[in-house]
Amino acid sequence: MNSSQNATEKPTIGWIGLGKMGIPMSNNLIKAGYEMAVYDLLKERAEELASDSVIAAESSGHVASNSDIIISIVSDDSALLDVAMGPKGVLKNAKPGSIFMDMSTVSAGASQRVAKEADKKGVRYLRAPVSGSTVFAKQGVLTVMASGPKESFDHCTDIFDILSKKALYVGPGEEARYVKLLINMMVGISAAMTAEALTFGRRGGLDWQQMLEIIDNSVACSPLINFKVPLLKKRDFTPAFTAAQMCKDLDLALDTGKPLNAIMPLTSMVRQFLGMMKARGTGDLDYFGIVTLWEDMANI
Repeated sequence: MNSSQNATEKPTIGWIGLGKMGIPMSNNLIKAGYEMAVYDLLKERAEELASDSVIAAESSGHVASNSDIIISIVSDDSALLDVAMGPKGVLKNAKPGSIFMDMSTVSAGASQRVAKEADKKGVRYLRAPVSGSTVFAKQGVLTVMASGPKESFDHCTDIFDILSKKALYVGPGEEARYVKLLINMMVGISAAMTAEALTFGRRGGLDWQQMLEIIDNSVACSPLINFKVPLLKKRDFTPAFTAAQMCKDLDLALDTGKPLNAIMPLTSMVRQFLGMMKARGTGDLDYFGIVTLWEDMANI
């Protein structure tokens, strides 16, 4: 960081991406007293956060030039590459020695391109995708999986403490990208597994509410299922993470797995069922809305 920066001062943070996750996460840092520059393609989102301590920036580069630590959380590979390496991007404008932390779910390949350019520019690049819903983001209890320079990870401990319940360092390169994708593989497969089991139960005449209550108190329950049971009881498929978004992440996993000769039949199958939701016009439901697809196929 800046050599003149007092060790007790909070670093200035730049935040790029004010979507479903970015808004609550950046708000938590603002509430913790960090001075910030924020940017989103939808300018009104940044303007809504503007205050005496928050600058609504004009571009990703404007964010970078005003920040000691730049954090991005964007939608996909192309968005990351534009934010990081575009003409008005982070790496053309960041101060040497600053930290660029990307918290998006993207491919290892795109991330490697950013890493090479960051190294040339003298910018320390952390890959730090998160696991958890928008509710967890608001509560500051996400899980962070980070890789990149270990000293940069250690430097961001205070930030991780605000955003997450746990931050795990997993390696010096792209390891965090693989961890994030394997978690989303398991999450997506869990949704399809649950849908199939619940449809089986309905076919057997079980009461919906009681069936879910029993599952919630069984060995089959997990933190994910426990979180989803109250919503399933109400058949509330308001998206915390849409079926279409899960399609994107499973596509990333499958594309990443091909050159590794990874065996991924379950991931491939679940991706097809989620694709059916998109084709039916229900891709904007929460990915656990896959139960409605199963019920329709079972003529319930």
